[in-house]
Amino acid sequence: MIEIIKSKMTPESILTAEFGVEREGLRVTNQGKLALTPHPSVFGDKLKNPYITTDFSESQVELVTPVFDSVDETYRFLEALTDIAIAEIGANDELLWPYSMPCDIPADELIPIATYQGENGRKARAYREKLMIKYGGKRQLISGIHYNFSFGETFIKTLWKESGGVESFKDFKDHMYLKVLRNYLRYRWLIIYLMGCTPGLHDSYIKECLECMGDCGNETFLSQNGISARNGSCSGYRNEIDLYPDYRSTKDYIKSINEFIKRGEISEAKELYAQIRLKPKNFQNVLKSLETDGIQYLEIRTIDLNVFDKCGIAQIDLEFMNVFMLFLLLEGEEYFDTWQQEALINELAVAEHGLEPDLELLDHQQWTLKTAWAEDILDKIMELNQYLDLKQDRCI
Repeated sequence: MIEIIKSKMTPESILTAEFGVEREGLRVTNQGKLALTPHPSVFGDKLKNPYITTDFSESQVELVTPVFDSVDETYRFLEALTDIAIAEIGANDELLWPYSMPCDIPADELIPIATYQGENGRKARAYREKLMIKYGGKRQLISGIHYNFSFGETFIKTLWKESGGVESFKDFKDHMYLKVLRNYLRYRWLIIYLMGCTPGLHDSYIKECLECMGDCGNETFLSQNGISARNGSCSGYRNEIDLYPDYRSTKDYIKSINEFIKRGEISEAKELYAQIRLKPKNFQNVLKSLETDGIQYLEIRTIDLNVFDKCGIAQIDLEFMNVFMLFLLLEGEEYFDTWQQEALINELAVAEHGLEPDLELLDHQQWTLKTAWAEDILDKIMELNQYLDLKQDRCI
C-alpha cells in the first residue's frame, strides 16, 4: 500500500484529508466555580447553531468546526470560534475553563442539564436525564477534544483502484477505517502520553476519585505520576462495565452493539464511550446507516484539552494526528483474542502512571518498556514522513 501511495500521490494529496474538531469546555465564574447561568442567548438555539452549542450541561460550551481539507483551515476556524466564545461569555464576567477535568462544581442535583426546544429537544433532554441517573452529573462535566477524521475521497479511490477493485468501494473503505480504528485502540496509549493534560482534580469532584490521588493543598488532588485523570479508571468517564465491540467488520460491529443494548448494558449506540467511534452518514439511526451507507469518518475522543493553547488543541497536535492516522493505516496488525483488553490495560497504565520512567506496557502479550516502545513508534512515523516526503518534521 505504501508503494501505491508513493508512486500515485503527491505529498500534498497524501496529507489532504477531511478534518473537524469539537472542543468542549465549562463556563466558570471569576472565582473558578461552575457558572450556573443558562447557555448565553447570544449563541441562539442550541439545536440550530452548528458552531456553538452545549453538551450535557447548560454550563458546558461545545465549539464545532465545519469539515475542512487542511489542518491549517481547521485550526484557524477553531481559533475564531474560541475568540468569539471567550468574548461573549466574558461580557457576562465568565471564563472558559481550560482543563478537561471540572472546576469547582456543585452537587449533582445543582448541575444544570442542557434544555432544548421542540420534540428533538425533549428527546435530547430525556437522554441526558438518564445519563445523570446512571453515571452522575460530575462525570458528565468532563470535557475534551473530539478529533474527526476521514481520508480524502481521491486518496481512498486511488488505493481501491490500484488494489484491483475486487470488493465494492464501500466495503474497501469500511475495511480501511476498521483497520485504522483497531490500530488506534492498540496505540492510543501514545496519544495519552503525548497529549494528556489532566493530572489533577478539584476537591469538589467525586470523593472516591479523590481518594485515588494525593492531597496537595489548595483544594487540589494530584496524581504524582499520572498524565490524564480523564482517561483513568477512577476519575474518567466510562461505561459501567468494560465493553469490547467486535471490530472485524461493520456487520460484526453492529451485531455486538445490538447485543450490548439487548443486555441492557447501554441504551443505544452513542452510549458506548469508546476512545474512537465509527461515524455514520445518518445520525438519526446510527447502526442502520453504518450498514447501508458505510463508515463516513472516525471520531477520536482520547485527547485532553491542551491548557497551553487557547483553542484546547495546538495546530502542531493536529498536524501530528494527521500523520499518525496515516501510520495507523499502513502499520501491520496481529490479532489475538485479548488484544482489546491489552490495549485498555495500556491506556489506564499510561493515564495513571505515565510519568514513571520504568513503566512497562503490554505489546502483543509481552511486557516492554514504555519509553522504548514510544521511541520505536515515533521512529516509524518519522521514516514514513521521510519516505513519502511529507515534510512534517516539526510535529514528530
